[in-house]
Amino acid sequence: QCDDQIEMMRDEYNRRRRYVVKALNEMGLTCFEPRGAFYVFPSIEKFGMSSDEFCTRLIAGKGVALVPGSCFAAEGFVRLSYCCSMENLEEGLNRLAAFVQTLEQHSV
Repeated sequence: QCDDQIEMMRDEYNRRRRYVVKALNEMGLTCFEPRGAFYVFPSIEKFGMSSDEFCTRLIAGKGVALVPGSCFAAEGFVRLSYCCSMENLEEGLNRLAAFVQTLEQHSV
């Protein structure tokens, strides 16, 4: 009896996934679109720091929490969940983009 709600939820998560992957790639964090998960693993290798350091600096500087890839035997990547509202995703991705821009400016 809830097929309509399931389809609506599936469509909404698909929309969030596409939004997040596009935003990450646009800010220069290479990310492939997952097929069946609620999270993505963008690459941070270009910054030359561990995933632990990246996540620690991000949360301290911008108040955005990502999970280090080292927790999943995926050093050089971070894990970002898109199981929250679009408003939270937009805000978090804007903060992440500002953080990435700062890192890129310091590496030049």
